[in-house]
Amino acid sequence: MTAVLFAVIVIAWGFSWFAIHLQIGTVPPEISIFWRFALSAVLMWLLLAVTGRLRRLDLRQHGWFALMGASLFGLNFVLIYSATQHIASGIVSVVFTMATIFNAFNQWALLKIAPKPRTLAGAAFGIVGIALLFADQIAGLGRDHGAALGIALAAAGTYVFSLGNLASVGAVKAGADLPNAVARGMTWGTLFLGIYGLARGHGFPIALTPTYLGSLVYLAVVASVIGFLAYLSLVARVGADRAAYSTVLFPLIALVVSTFLESYAWTLHALVGLALILIGNVVIFVRTPSRTAAPPPMGKTRRA
Repeated sequence: MTAVLFAVIVIAWGFSWFAIHLQIGTVPPEISIFWRFALSAVLMWLLLAVTGRLRRLDLRQHGWFALMGASLFGLNFVLIYSATQHIASGIVSVVFTMATIFNAFNQWALLKIAPKPRTLAGAAFGIVGIALLFADQIAGLGRDHGAALGIALAAAGTYVFSLGNLASVGAVKAGADLPNAVARGMTWGTLFLGIYGLARGHGFPIALTPTYLGSLVYLAVVASVIGFLAYLSLVARVGADRAAYSTVLFPLIALVVSTFLESYAWTLHALVGLALILIGNVVIFVRTPSRTAAPPPMGKTRRA
């Protein structure tokens, strides 16, 4: 099941970067995010109601849901969308791989859970691999005066995303099942985004074009409802530090998209980067054989 969740996340979020790119410049970013999670929240509530999984939760738990909304479904995306206005979406996906480091650090700093050495080693392989994959694009950032701001915004959004991971763990530990927590978190996120949009004087415009509406449906249904349920389920199963390795892999999907739609050219160092990412995946997730006690020597028995 862990492998299935991992694959769903990588595929769902791998295509989301191009979908985000399609929305930039058409509608103010925070309003695009508002429509995305408004639709996602409605779908989550309907899904829970139709499947009979809608649960009444204690009002005191809404503190966790509000934190999820503000981090996972609000500020995180405002920062990420803003970053894509300054740097390419592929570079933003590279910066987002820092979630592996942020999750391990936050679990250690806030929950006193020390990261396992193999998790840190695997994350290091993955991050170096991603850097090699996008080496040409990263090298060109020095010539763009807005690049530093874009990277800072992407890094800040990634850290907020990491904090949202811990908020989801707190919500589940407080007694909420994951789908109900996600539905309420998305609702809170939509509320925060609506208030933020109104404060900036944007209103709620929407572009009635096939490109915008298609990207909106993909981001709301596949990237948000399916992607976040899979990701937060993975966090609950293997921990935030190991689950975050999916953020190292989904830029590979972004590269495949770029190969066909944006004429991305594969190079030797990009292929080496791909190999390092796969090695990191093996280091983190492939279990080593468990040690078993050696049998007693022939002719001897153990005393009870």
